Amino acid sequence: MRLSSLLLTPLLIGFLISNAAAGTVLDRVKARGVVRCGSVERPGLAVLDSQGRWSGLEVDCCQAVSAAVLGSPDHTVYNRYKTPGDFDAVRNQQDDIYFLTGSEIVEQRLAGKVAPGPTVFVESLNVMAAAKSAARHVADLCGESICFMIGSPAERSLNAYFYALHKNFFRRAFSEEGEMVDTYQVQNCRAIAGEITTLASVRLDPGVNRLSGRILPEALEAFPVMATTGTGDAQWSSLVAWTMYTLISSERPDTRWYSGGAGAIPISAEELGLDNGWQDRVLKAVGNYGDIFDRNLGKSSLLKIERGLNANRVQGGLFLGPFLE
Repeated sequence: MRLSSLLLTPLLIGFLISNAAAGTVLDRVKARGVVRCGSVERPGLAVLDSQGRWSGLEVDCCQAVSAAVLGSPDHTVYNRYKTPGDFDAVRNQQDDIYFLTGSEIVEQRLAGKVAPGPTVFVESLNVMAAAKSAARHVADLCGESICFMIGSPAERSLNAYFYALHKNFFRRAFSEEGEMVDTYQVQNCRAIAGEITTLASVRLDPGVNRLSGRILPEALEAFPVMATTGTGDAQWSSLVAWTMYTLISSERPDTRWYSGGAGAIPISAEELGLDNGWQDRVLKAVGNYGDIFDRNLGKSSLLKIERGLNANRVQGGLFLGPFLE
């Protein structure tokens, strides 16, 4: 027993020292002086420009947490998950917030590594046709050629959509996105299918034929992009969630019946490690969710994507955060 104790003691001490050094995520963020976030790159959500600067809705959400915790939206580092190996940053808990879809979590086997948090964007799979096309709805493309990436969710959703109509379409599958876009722009396929953020980006480049595009109104499928966190720190997960809900719920207007803005869901829990003015500071730094959407994806952006499913519940959309009933 004495020998066992002698052998176990160094292991126990090492474990305690390791845990103490690790600390909470909030402690590490404050000591490091930056909030580390990451995601795949998507137009309007997370985009890296030629100067090495990140912008997008997810980037602004990351900056909101920075404003809450570090007093300024400017203390962030954003990382791109482009290859399977890049997702090691999630597996090894190297970043603090991960903006992920359900497919990314499943395909990369991250379910045991992340706690799913609030939805920050509802991505959808849509179809875009030329503005001069007679097609006003996806069903109008029966028998027409549609471009898509082979093996993609867009392919599966197109097949399901036309199967439900008992109709068919001419399939043009590609393994290279650039080749697919070129084929569409010269109208060797009449329409192109993909994520709405990608289609809105493609629409900005008319190509050699100066083609103008129109995204058809039906979504073949819609899925959430979530602000996820590591599974080891409930305090940090709660802090991130309440920050996202502050952005969402503060879009509610003030009325005679309930408070809007930061007063829609006032959170001043000291156990989160935040001061009483943190919500006002967040909203001053990045605005509410509607402001963030408009400048990155909506009417004030180049992409000009309609709010649609991403509108607040009070505006007929899906977004609903906790508020004082």
